[in-house]
Amino acid sequence: MPAAPLAVFRIAFGVLILASVVRFWAKGWIAELYLQPRFFFPYYGLEFIRPLGPYTYGLFALCGVCALLVALGWHYRVAAAGLFISFTYIELMDKSTYLNHYYFVSLAALLLVLLPAGGYFSLDARRQPERAHTHVPRWTLDALRLLVGIVYFYAGLAKLNSDWLLAAQPLRIWLPAKNDLPLVGFLFSYPITAFVFSWFGAFYDLTVPFFLLNRITRPYAYAAVVVFHVLTAILFPIGMFPYVMIVAALVFFPPEWHERLLERVRRVLGRPLAAGRAVVPLVYRPRVQRTLLAGLGLFFVVQLLVPFRYALYPRELFWTEEGYRFSWRVMLMEKMGQVQFKVVDSATGRARLVNNAEHLSVLQEKMMATQADMILQFAHYLRDYYARQGVHQPQIYADTYVSLNGRLGKAYIDPTVDLARQSESFAPKPWILPFDDEITGL
Repeated sequence: MPAAPLAVFRIAFGVLILASVVRFWAKGWIAELYLQPRFFFPYYGLEFIRPLGPYTYGLFALCGVCALLVALGWHYRVAAAGLFISFTYIELMDKSTYLNHYYFVSLAALLLVLLPAGGYFSLDARRQPERAHTHVPRWTLDALRLLVGIVYFYAGLAKLNSDWLLAAQPLRIWLPAKNDLPLVGFLFSYPITAFVFSWFGAFYDLTVPFFLLNRITRPYAYAAVVVFHVLTAILFPIGMFPYVMIVAALVFFPPEWHERLLERVRRVLGRPLAAGRAVVPLVYRPRVQRTLLAGLGLFFVVQLLVPFRYALYPRELFWTEEGYRFSWRVMLMEKMGQVQFKVVDSATGRARLVNNAEHLSVLQEKMMATQADMILQFAHYLRDYYARQGVHQPQIYADTYVSLNGRLGKAYIDPTVDLARQSESFAPKPWILPFDDEITGL
């Protein structure tokens, strides 16, 4: 099949990531999120991934340069690997900045390392014509389509729960706050609007990949993609994710459509394609192709299974959030909380309260207050911090108060448990207090 769809995705993806890096830098978020806080929340087992001090700016610069090189297709394979490594490192530096679309970008960048997206409409193809190609195996495009399809379909499965479908939560909380929008804002004050959005959102996520695959329904499905994500961008501050998904959905269009798009670009650049061009297919050696397909197979098995790891935990997912991340659960919760830590000297019994703001950014404190693993990590940080201040074997207790999807707030962590003595692991956390409610569904 023609290589044009891979080239279009490569260019658009690289440009969007470059724009995201520039936006992040221009808004001062690098210093705010990765330089100013005194403590960062690492992912379990990846504690060695930390902000690099002033060199964090260099890390973002490297990410932006790699994104540009990917878009241009210059030293493509090295640039794609550099983009994957640098972006993923940024994503993993602090758990409080986790977003689903960061995870998608890392996965897509990893796929680009494996896929032959740099041999067509690229500087590499001009620089090394002997390595250029016009056609690629069909599975190379199918891999991107499958990744996008998983994101949508799993996001739809996650919406099949009683809070989303039967209570229209959290949209019943969020939408009324947008009732000042011109023309349509007044509609957001009506509860029925939240229910319409909730049900349509679930239907959209579950079905749009299949409608995009069908030639007849594809134009209407893509129009729905654009409207859905533009509306999401207007209503909710979730960064570049809507635009990334608008671009990603283009992989479902036929190769001829991408060829026409690239031909228009060529004409703008003053380099129209000569008639009667030769077809140059990319042919992998059998052993290489088998290795790539095995690697992609393993990649997708992991993507299909990881979102269901929550089933290994006994209690309510939305309450404990054990197995919640990396599962395409997009905007399903309005979870608010506050946490007050108490430090007790084991020798004297003297207690003191902690001012979280002395150690954490506003975002870190907000995210930590409702997530048990982050509460434990901060408790361990406080244990070590106060031990250095001369407190004898500090005991750390947390007084927490959390509200989920409009419910009345309640205690979240057992206040009698010394968190300084609790170990961090993937095991269930028995010191999370019971939810005493039920959210049915997947």
